[in-house]
Amino acid sequence: MQIIVTDEAKNWFAEEMEVETGDTIRFYARYGGSSPFHEGFSLGMTRDEPHHIGVKTVVDDITYFIEEDDLWFFNQHHLIVKVNEQLQELAYDYVETIPYT
Repeated sequence: MQIIVTDEAKNWFAEEMEVETGDTIRFYARYGGSSPFHEGFSLGMTRDEPHHIGVKTVVDDITYFIEEDDLWFFNQHHLIVKVNEQLQELAYDYVETIPYT
């Protein structure tokens, strides 16, 4: 599994969350909402310190990660973090194969 953070998403984190070099952003399964794989669960995101990283990517010295305990949520899919241009908020794609790197 991989996490891909698009340039637009990287810029969103810098502008909206004021992330800086060395910050860590966690993606996690949260109760409520829905996802393509699990009714009643959706993807959450927060600034957090890692404990048991299951997968991570580092973009411009910012670490984006998912804890081991949350890997089940992704159903063996990669996570692509992007921005919905109309809403100007984060959006997520779950893909079996990486269309670009």
